Amino acid sequence: MPALVAAPAAALLLSSAARPPNLRRKPPTLHHRTPTTLSTTCSASNKPSSSSSPTQFSSTAKIRSEVLSPFRSVRMFFYLAFIASGSLGALIASTQFISSLVKQNPSTDLGETLKSLAIDLAAVALFALLYSREDSAKKAQLARLSREEGLGNLRVRVGEGRVIDVSDLRGAARVVVVAGPGEFVAEAFRRSGDFAERLVERGVVVVGFATDGESVGFEFREGEEKLRRLWQLGPFNVPDWAMWLDEQKKLANVPPESPVYISLRMDGRVRGSGVGYPPWNAFVAQLPPVKGLWSGLLDGMDGRVL
Repeated sequence: MPALVAAPAAALLLSSAARPPNLRRKPPTLHHRTPTTLSTTCSASNKPSSSSSPTQFSSTAKIRSEVLSPFRSVRMFFYLAFIASGSLGALIASTQFISSLVKQNPSTDLGETLKSLAIDLAAVALFALLYSREDSAKKAQLARLSREEGLGNLRVRVGEGRVIDVSDLRGAARVVVVAGPGEFVAEAFRRSGDFAERLVERGVVVVGFATDGESVGFEFREGEEKLRRLWQLGPFNVPDWAMWLDEQKKLANVPPESPVYISLRMDGRVRGSGVGYPPWNAFVAQLPPVKGLWSGLLDGMDGRVL
């Protein structure tokens, strides 16, 4: 299954003003009195907010990058120092070699001079390659963190009256974004029915985003409170959601009309994404419950990040 959000080198999300996660907080729940339908309506009446250039990273993203890779700056410093040292040695060796050729000085061992020059040039090339790879990894990580930050800044509607940021759910829920035509979102809803109780036990909540602007009505029968809790979120300020999603598809070379899903870890980082329906059965098998003996210990063990 192709990944939707990945680092730029391979081709899926947190707020610059994010509040620290409260690990004891429970996911927000719906409080319905008489409704039987939850509708997710895509309206393009709001104007999309301006976004910063992709090459401009926030201070929050830079700090998080340093926390996640604390020794990268040290390695890059030493790589630069070795490049400078090797370049100086190569300059001295090349000067000696040219001087011996011009003056034809028999006291100079051309073989040793060439050997020294080759070693210095090889060292410069090696450490330049290592520095380049480290710098590319840093930029890729910053880009991924900025995209996660962008998703964390998006807003969702909980029920019919409360609006929160996606970042408010960190430490409280594992968000899954299901985006596509209304028919696709409705089918994803139907497929999740058999897994609703176990998904809710694992803190999963779904944002159903109908990209074609259709209103998707989710029919809940009697006794399907778990399914209602699973699909309790809807996108707020739809143009912002559409803009963010379009950017991710372009980065991943995914056709704009393709339906996709994006799943987040408990800490708000992307753990999986792809084209098509979310693998509800895989989520149940891979994610630990958020309550019980292993809840706090396994909060950060719910999959690698992309």
